[in-house]
This record gives sequence, C-alpha cells and structure tokens, in this order.
Amino acid sequence: MITPTEASARALEICQLAPIVPVLVVEDASIAQDLARALVAGGLPALEVTLRTDAALEVIAEMAKVEGGVVGAGTLLTPADVRAAKAAGARFGVSPGATDILLDACEAEDLPLLPGAATASEAMRLLERGYTVQKFFPAEAAGGAAALKAIGSPIPQIRFCPTGGVSPKNANDYLSLPNTVCAGGSWVCPKDLIDARDWDAITALASAASKLKV
Repeated sequence: MITPTEASARALEICQLAPIVPVLVVEDASIAQDLARALVAGGLPALEVTLRTDAALEVIAEMAKVEGGVVGAGTLLTPADVRAAKAAGARFGVSPGATDILLDACEAEDLPLLPGAATASEAMRLLERGYTVQKFFPAEAAGGAAALKAIGSPIPQIRFCPTGGVSPKNANDYLSLPNTVCAGGSWVCPKDLIDARDWDAITALASAASKLKV
C-alpha cells in the first residue's frame, strides 16, 4: 500500500530522470526491447507505454527487462488496468484524469501514479488527497504553457508533467515553468521510425530531447 504522498515522491524521482518522458504506442511486442534500448541510450530512461494496443502489456513486460529503463503504463482508466500493468512490470502509472476508484487501486497496488488534471479545481482536488505531482493533460488543448503558468501562480505546491500536444517547438515553453518537472511527448518515437526499425534515428531524437533544460 502506498500513500499519495509517497506516490508523489516516487513519481517526482522518475520525472526527474530526464526532461522528456516518451509516450509510446507500440503494436508489436517483438520490437519492444530494441525500442526501449534506443530511448535509454539517448538519455530517456522513463518510458510511458500507453494501454492503447492489444500488445501493450506484453510490451511493458519486455521493456521492463531492459537495463536502465523505468517503464510505466499510461492510459490507466480502471482498477483492472492498474492490476494488469503492475503484474506486467510497470513501475509507475499515468492517467488522463483521476477518479477515486482509480486512485484507490493504484494506492492498493503500490503503483506510483501521475494523475491527470486539466483545471485548477481538478489539481486542487488531487492536492487535497496528497498528490503533489500531476499530469497536465491535454496540455495544448487545455490552454498550453500559459494555462499551466497561470495554475502555478496560486498553487505552487504542485509540480506537473504536461502531456498532449507537446513538441520540439513548444517543449521549452513548458520546461521553463517553475511548476513543470518534465514533459511527455511522442515525437521522440514516431511511428514511421518504429516501423522502419530505425533505432539509431530514435536514439538521436531521444538524445536531443534529453538535452532540453528544465
């Protein structure tokens, strides 16, 4: 059993491993280890595997074997998702929003969670429960860096990982904010490079992303 305070402390440690957390949608578990190794080699050890494909849990299990990687499960929606992700080897979880049932499940499974919030009220409710590290989602649609900066002024206790529309063009806008600890992005692992098995190119993208400054 993990408390919200402990969960946030562990989530903060993971978020501080690199400025960018790759958001991964992987269809084929056979390439999971190669992809993870490419990203870790580029300096991005924290990996979010979204539960959006039939292969996602197997991908998590395979990536969990890669030395230096810290694999998490994204798009957690239900207690069943939480239990399956933890069993597969996920070391942290990410959700687009937050419900009491989902939070209860993560705490019961000892899985640190980055719960999603898009408004000040949602962020405050999570803070009230003890979550001081949260996901700002969908970042661009929710107002972008300007909105996150505005939320940070009256609620400086919360650190965020903005995700959703973050790209090389706007990543620095988020990372320069005092309430941003890292950002989530999919540009470091585009589908065409994954399909081409171009691990060197993915490592190069990861390396560039790893040099962004928080």
